[in-house]
Amino acid sequence: MAELSMIEAIRLALDRALRDDPEVIIFGEDVGIDGGVFRATDGLIQRHGASRVRDTPLSETVIAGVSIGAAAQGLRPVAEIQFMGFIYSAIDQLANHAARLRNRTRGRLSCPMVLRAPFGGGIKAPEHHSESMEAMLAHIPGLRVVIPSSPARAYGLLLAAIQNPDPVVFLEPKRLYRAFSEPVEDDGKALPLDTAFTLRAGGDVTLITWGACCKEVLEAANQLSSEGVEAEVIDLATLKPYDRAAVHTSVEKTGRCVIVHEAPMTGGFGAEVAADLANNRLTSLLAPVRRVTGYDTVTPYSRLENHFFPDVARIMSAARETMEFA
Repeated sequence: MAELSMIEAIRLALDRALRDDPEVIIFGEDVGIDGGVFRATDGLIQRHGASRVRDTPLSETVIAGVSIGAAAQGLRPVAEIQFMGFIYSAIDQLANHAARLRNRTRGRLSCPMVLRAPFGGGIKAPEHHSESMEAMLAHIPGLRVVIPSSPARAYGLLLAAIQNPDPVVFLEPKRLYRAFSEPVEDDGKALPLDTAFTLRAGGDVTLITWGACCKEVLEAANQLSSEGVEAEVIDLATLKPYDRAAVHTSVEKTGRCVIVHEAPMTGGFGAEVAADLANNRLTSLLAPVRRVTGYDTVTPYSRLENHFFPDVARIMSAARETMEFA
């Protein structure tokens, strides 16, 4: 079993999908000859040919629109948007067509497409290359939003997204692309969508997160343990629809919750989770739900970037506040 980084695991999953299903096609800006801006598709055009791995013009609207048309006619397109900050011109196609196709045709047509996009900061890129606007996509009925946090989960969740009969936006936290490696078996097995992963068990406070922030949250949980606080870490993985049962079960056990995400606080997806807990598990809570997030600003340039992200100290401080609440 090979030790792979997340970018290598994504490439392996794409290669596997192309091998296993002749209806899978890949396209996007520079995904063919150059292998993608982060090399996620490196070598795939050589192995599978230009009819299945295609370069496109610089038009996100075209990329999304062609994906929808191809999916409606029985193919399984996996399209790439180079950076999440370029996705806005594709929102028209996603919201008005991809997400509505099954409903509009009363089930006659489906839209089994995947739109991949690197997202988030951490690589010292300009602001349009560092967006974390997952809540905007999760607000669109009919779209699934999936975010891996490790190489093995990236492999299994991407295969599941490709096999899914409805549109999936697959957001890849770019600062985890080459952050670490772990064993990934190329067994073709998909992980379940809509299912949260418990990364660490604990009984004192629930830490909920997704994507790149899993790294800092796990570090905070381990440091809290030295203070006698055992934190349970939940990686949502799928934001839309997210695993409410897993969140409820954990909060019923701990009575306390801190939600961590890189995106700005106002309107962030953490607010949806907090509102759900207030509506459905209020009597289980021993303290107010805390949120540790990015700030309500454009993602800053590289010299200030690290000050923008939730860090271990901020996460630990929020957890301590919940523990001290009486």
